[in-house]
Amino acid sequence: MISFIVPAYNEERLLGATLQAINAVALSLDGPSEVIVVDDGSTDRTADIGREHGAQVVAVAHRQIAATRNAGARAARGDVFIFVDADTLVHETLVVLALQALREGAVGGGAVVRFDGAMPLHARVTVPLVVKLLQVCRLAAGCFVFCTRSAFEAVGGFDETYFAAEELKLSQALKQQGTFVILREPVLSSGRKLRTHSALEMWALLGHLLRGGLGAVRQRKGLDLWYAQRREDPHKGV
Repeated sequence: MISFIVPAYNEERLLGATLQAINAVALSLDGPSEVIVVDDGSTDRTADIGREHGAQVVAVAHRQIAATRNAGARAARGDVFIFVDADTLVHETLVVLALQALREGAVGGGAVVRFDGAMPLHARVTVPLVVKLLQVCRLAAGCFVFCTRSAFEAVGGFDETYFAAEELKLSQALKQQGTFVILREPVLSSGRKLRTHSALEMWALLGHLLRGGLGAVRQRKGLDLWYAQRREDPHKGV
């Protein structure tokens, strides 16, 4: 069985499209699948939207992405995990290639990321460099991560001492278990954070991470890009 695991916090605006895309892929695949939405203390209709689209909804109150992803894995029944962010659209070719990589012996992987909508200048300059760096280093972006259940459990899942960059830590850990691949087929994710945060804010975040090292991602303080009140994105949907 394939388990699609979707962590979500106040995602009523975008979650429906994400689940529609996952359900369309699931219908095209041979064999059983399930969709799990991990609702991390949402105050909007996130949980209702999950149920309306046929997903199993798991309620948690972590406000920490690693712990939320792990809660979904604990509820999952599949022998393959595909973690998809609530603002990300998967498609059949992408998932088929991920499953093929696992059948051919990989223990996990990710995909090249593309972002929706118009991007500010600072994002148009930096994002391609970051995406290429992740691809070269074989590190998965958090919006789409896949792996076998056995490899995930062998490394202990996502490191819950991390409030950010937990997907990078997982990527490195899974490499110790076997082949880890980054698919060239892109996945489409929301560019809302890039549109709603200025270049100055992005550089300040980078400086915080460089100064603080691992300590900077082991606390919520300073990680407003992920944990502060979400800003209104003028672009409608992924």
